[in-house]
Amino acid sequence: MQAVPLTRIDEEKNWQTILAEAVRDGHELLRLLQLEHSELAGQLGGDGDFPVLVPRPFVALMQQGDVRDPLLRQVLGQQEENRQVPGYVTDPLGEQPANVRPGVVHKYHGRVLLIAAGGCAVNCRYCFRRHFPYADNRVGRKQWQEALEYVAADASISEVILSGGDPLLLDDAALARLCGQIADIGHVRRLRIHTRVPVVIPQRLTPALTGMLADSCLQATVVLHVNHPAEIGHELVRRLEPMRRQGVTLLNQSVLLQGVNDDPEVLCQLSEALFAAGVLPYYLHRLDRVQGAHHFALPDERVGELYRYMKEHLPGYLLPRLVCEEAGQPHKTLLMV
Repeated sequence: MQAVPLTRIDEEKNWQTILAEAVRDGHELLRLLQLEHSELAGQLGGDGDFPVLVPRPFVALMQQGDVRDPLLRQVLGQQEENRQVPGYVTDPLGEQPANVRPGVVHKYHGRVLLIAAGGCAVNCRYCFRRHFPYADNRVGRKQWQEALEYVAADASISEVILSGGDPLLLDDAALARLCGQIADIGHVRRLRIHTRVPVVIPQRLTPALTGMLADSCLQATVVLHVNHPAEIGHELVRRLEPMRRQGVTLLNQSVLLQGVNDDPEVLCQLSEALFAAGVLPYYLHRLDRVQGAHHFALPDERVGELYRYMKEHLPGYLLPRLVCEEAGQPHKTLLMV
């Protein structure tokens, strides 16, 4: 496949077309970035059961010719992922015991997570669900009804979280039907959507999606996943603004990643850039120890150094909570450093 110049991304294309044209080969990704003859070409791998998948708007945010580009590092499969490292497992958060129904993960009191889609628009190499049994969680009409009945039967559930995969791989009509059915459950008051799609395909933030969330009787929150300030492009900022203006709460969660954002000034710049775009920093996660992602991990002492710098240089409302998630715990663990 001939590489498409990064400067000629067609802004008129809809998000489904952009996703269909995503880069799905590490060699092609390197060619687009003029890195086909770099040392990275000899390190490609790790994509046997977790293929490379990168939409071209995200590629366009990368720096051509830079082998250390922080966005490239997040999505380029490497042979290092094949190495078995003690302590790195396929289900680091212990989600399988909480997978109470197909498409339903219920770990925490008062909220339940629905696997709204089994795929993503980008395959991040550190993804804690890269080994999740999506084949066992395919949700058809019957399974969706069972999932919604599960939520309706538990009056303690006040919030439904749509996750995946990525729930914004559902089209606007399907998402509106699902959100409407959730809104019909009397004890559910809040809807949360966890997504990375707008970061890699900003065109997914359609007026119909914004209108549906703004008009819902549920309090709607969209939680983005941005790890580096270079991911916050002009088109993302432009398309977030109507959502923020119409009252949808916008939050962000990041993951601390070696070679990506393990720089205190970068982390502070990220919080500043998020807030300038109307997004409040929410969580900063220590890496989940998923098999294949060990090379992204930072020593605990370095994690502490980075966060202390952030505390010293950011106002409190721009300081995300430093957390990790531990299997079997009833809440996220707040890391005190």
